[in-house]
Parts: sequence; structure tokens; C-alpha cells
Amino acid sequence: MSSPYSFMSDHNPTTLEYLEVDWAMFGELCRALALKVAREYEPEVIVGIARAGVIPGAVVASILRLDFYSMTISRRHGEETVRDRPEVLSAAPHQVAGRRVLIVDEITTSGDTMRLALAAVRDARPAEVRTATSFARTSGYQPDYSALTMDANVIFPWDRKIFDGGDLVVNPRYQDVIDG
Repeated sequence: MSSPYSFMSDHNPTTLEYLEVDWAMFGELCRALALKVAREYEPEVIVGIARAGVIPGAVVASILRLDFYSMTISRRHGEETVRDRPEVLSAAPHQVAGRRVLIVDEITTSGDTMRLALAAVRDARPAEVRTATSFARTSGYQPDYSALTMDANVIFPWDRKIFDGGDLVVNPRYQDVIDG
């Protein structure tokens, strides 16, 4: 694996850079994100985008002592099929109506998922809605708040290992860049 600080290097489009995030670092990033939000915004409810956005969403909601709800937006259909564009698979929670909402996801690149979430939440008529992610890319969609902006590929702690045949194994997507 490259240095854990490789995301800080000059961008070279021919080199894939990875940042492996452990649970401790992820917790610190969630705290940083919650502090950024609290300094500028007073959300009344947090909506996490399932699957992975519910993890930072729930942590941020807990830190800010707010109600947490989720909605599902995904490019995946089943285990193997991946769509070109994400789809809204569950409606925005009705509890957002008339309230200040913060939508949280783990990372944003193109912004397709976040734009769908914004549209779905706005259809439920919140008083105000803003967006936050643990990670944002230096180009592409920029959420209202992010803990860290960079271009490295992020290996999240919940995605590092997966179950395969009853065993916990290194995710095949990362076999060449991390140790077992």
C-alpha cells in the first residue's frame, strides 16, 4: 500500500492513490464533520444515504444529538449488477417536512447520488436542506460540508474485508493495495 499520506501528493492521473481509513480515523472525521456543521448550521434531522452513508450519518446525528433517518439510493441491483446511474430505492422520510435537514453520505464524486437525495428530500418539503460527506473529490460535486477533500481512492473500514464462503477475506477490489 502507498503511504497513508499519499492523498496529499501532487496529482498524477496515471497513479492510483489509496487512503486506507481505520475506525479511529473514521471516528475523528465524523467528529470534524459534525463540528463543521454545528458551527454554520442547525439541522433538526439527519438523513443518511444507505448503504454506506448511514454510517457517518448516524455518527454525526449522535454527536449532534439529532434524530436520524435513512433513505436508499444505489447504483447496485442485487449483488453483482451495477447501473450507470443511481436510483432512489426508498422515499425520503416524511419526518423531514418543515424541518432543517442535513443529508449525509460517505463520499461524493459525480454528485449523482446526492442530487437524487436532494430532490427526494425537497419533495418532502423541508424548511431547509444541506449536504455533508466524509470525503469529497477536489473536482465534481461539492457538498455544503465535508470532513476531507482529496482525490485518493478511499478504503473504508467497513469495506476492507468482506464475507466470502463463510470467511472474512480482504475485499477483492483492494487485494493488490492492502495487506490481509
